Amino acid sequence: MLTRKQRDILTLLIKHMEEHGVAPSFDELCDAAGLKSKSGIHRLMSGLEERGYIARLHNRARAVSVLRHADGSPYTGNPQPSASATSITHPATHDDVVEVPLLGKIAAGSPIAALSDHSNLMPVPQHMIGRGEYFALTIEGDSMIDAGILDGDTVLIERSDTAQTGDIVVALIDHEEATLKRLRRKTHSIALEPANARYETRIFGPDQVKIQGKLKGLIRQY
Repeated sequence: MLTRKQRDILTLLIKHMEEHGVAPSFDELCDAAGLKSKSGIHRLMSGLEERGYIARLHNRARAVSVLRHADGSPYTGNPQPSASATSITHPATHDDVVEVPLLGKIAAGSPIAALSDHSNLMPVPQHMIGRGEYFALTIEGDSMIDAGILDGDTVLIERSDTAQTGDIVVALIDHEEATLKRLRRKTHSIALEPANARYETRIFGPDQVKIQGKLKGLIRQY
């Protein structure tokens, strides 16, 4: 049987994953639960794991998989790799790891220089990769925090020059600036929409924006 605090944390964990498609960080759980110390969250999460309500892959980002609801019934709503931002929910063996180019930083705030660094490679679990071509970027800024994408996160991008309205994309603006935003297509323009009320949606002509890829995964270091 769960304690009241364990039940509350499990409820918050499920709510965040269903709303954002990724597990929350300890900081986000602290804020949501009104706790001051991450050590308290750690104890509660450890208790949930020991009782078989969650599974964690230690030393990996957002590595939480919910196994049961608070009433003990099975939980089947963990984010899948096809979601806009996916979490790592099972261990990867050496044979299950692939390397993708880590192209540097991208702004989730004001746009920064276009991507050009192809010198670094990043290991990524095979289950996060489909049949397409992928690359990774480090997030700089906070304009996508309401989509669960934080400053310092690493995003996994499927290279593509097309996207649907509502997709989170890497957009190249005027051939020189790159940014991560949600795409909104309008009749004669393209809107790049943040996920933070402090930032404004930016509107461009269709010839000013080139789609470079779509968000397929997210990795966070705790």
